[in-house]
Parts: sequence; C-alpha cells; structure tokens
Amino acid sequence: MPESPVGQPPSFTESAGRAERTAGVIAPPPLLYAVPLVVGLLLQHWYPHAILPPGRDTILGIVLLLGGPVGAPAITAFRRADTSPKPWVPSTALVTSGPYRFTRNPMYLGFTLIYLGMTFWANSVWPLLFLPFVLIAMHYGVILREEAYMAGTFGEEYEQYRARVRRWV
Repeated sequence: MPESPVGQPPSFTESAGRAERTAGVIAPPPLLYAVPLVVGLLLQHWYPHAILPPGRDTILGIVLLLGGPVGAPAITAFRRADTSPKPWVPSTALVTSGPYRFTRNPMYLGFTLIYLGMTFWANSVWPLLFLPFVLIAMHYGVILREEAYMAGTFGEEYEQYRARVRRWV
C-alpha cells in the first residue's frame, strides 16, 4: 500500500485497510479498567460502603497489588519479539515467551489484580460491583476480538499455542 505524502492524513481506504489488520478492540484495555475503578472510588468517597473489617482491607489490597506487576514481563516479551503490546496496532509476531508460556493474557490478569488490590485497599464495594462489567467488556470487546485476529493472522501457529496455553491461568 503506498504511503500518504508527508504531512497528509491517510485516505479513507488506507485507514480502513489498516483497521482490518488489527484486533478492533472496543477501547484500550487500561481504560476499560481505569474508568470504572475511578468512578467506584469516587462513589466510595461520596457514599462510603466497606467490604471488609478495617485492617484486613489494607493487607489484602497490598497482596493483590503486588501480584499486579505480573503484566510487566509481558511488555518485555513484546519488545523482545519486536511487536507492539497495543491491541489496536497490527501484530508482527506471535509472543509465546515470558509469562505467555503460562497465560495468554498476563497483562489483563495484571490489570485485574491491580483493580482488585485498589478496591480492597480502599475497602470499597463500588469498584467490586463494576468488576463483572469490566470483565464482560474485556471478554467480548477485547479478548475474543484479539483471539480471532491472532487466529487469522498467525493461523495454525496460534491455534497450537491456544491449545497449549490457558486463557487466564
């Protein structure tokens, strides 16, 4: 596909072609986690509703937050494979190393642990009530789209990987 002249926006067909080569996720995954978490924490500020006895909330929150960085080595694995971890950017390689040996979604697992850690540390029921909606949006709006894209892009190599490695843990 010819490139647009420097300084010119791509034409509609160039944009459409580029969109067909991505997973077509509904929104950036960090945003799908951050918005409900922030809204839940604001609701906690205005309408406090604890989920755990004081003292236990901080301990559980910190333990879960410590598990959140499980997603960080995933970014390193993407960099080593010379491809982008952003699902709205075309993938140039199938990443199966690092934490991807154990789970197909280590970054999303990390986001979920951070979300839960913040929820329990704030001792707030509100973000916990929003979490099922976050996970549904992630499943249908991100993960299934990514999996279809990866199957279409990497074919049998991805199918073998998917058969070998679980989606979560």
